[in-house]
Amino acid sequence: MKVNTLQESEIIEILIYSCVVFLLMGLVLVLFFYFSRKKIIQKELEKKDLEIQYQKELLSAVIITQEEERKRIAQDLHDDISSKLNIVSLNSHLLTTPNLSSNEIHEITANIINLTGKALDNSRKIAHGLLPPVLEKFGLHAGVEELCLEFSSSKAVKVNYENKTTFDIRDIDRQLHVFRILQELMNNSLRHGKANSIAVLFEESNGVKKCTYSDNGIGFEMKSDANKKGLGMKNIESRITFLNGKMTLESAINKGVSVVFNF
Repeated sequence: MKVNTLQESEIIEILIYSCVVFLLMGLVLVLFFYFSRKKIIQKELEKKDLEIQYQKELLSAVIITQEEERKRIAQDLHDDISSKLNIVSLNSHLLTTPNLSSNEIHEITANIINLTGKALDNSRKIAHGLLPPVLEKFGLHAGVEELCLEFSSSKAVKVNYENKTTFDIRDIDRQLHVFRILQELMNNSLRHGKANSIAVLFEESNGVKKCTYSDNGIGFEMKSDANKKGLGMKNIESRITFLNGKMTLESAINKGVSVVFNF
């Protein structure tokens, strides 16, 4: 009888210990999942903060670029257009001077015509910088073709351009972003990369258009944030963000630059 009571007591103790162990294990699991979840949430918040910071940097780059562009246009208007029109105005008033000889009238008139022509040429150049007429009338393919010809005509660089897709002329606003990206890349290749050969290729796969850009310039060290995050690159990244696209950039010292982006 005592043996049975002893066995029952041992069984109860085992059950109690087992329950305590399970409770402890359960508590450990609960704490583990709680802190794991907390850590995951914290990492997600940090990721969101980084994304917000990245978007702020892109927005800042766009604003800075726009302000610089406005300053450049204002400077061009002041230096080229306004100054010439002021001289035209002065020459026009000279024509009202009494007793002018025919030679003087001819000279003043020729000066007015000459300055007016130059002012018109400069105004066209400024307008071309804002929105290239070829791009507006004929679309991205014609605009990029003209851009490549302009760079090639300098004899400093040879540009090979190939297009394997088509562009909708009605989508001109988005196409302008692509045009500006290539314009920025070519300027970088020429000014900073010292390249003498550039290649541009447009392709399309599953309805997604892709541009592959490369040069044979001096390249740069990819580990350098200053090179990857300069104002020019931030401007390019911001435009690709507006296009809902993605970009990959590869470069190395004396290996040129390769950029692939879709849109």
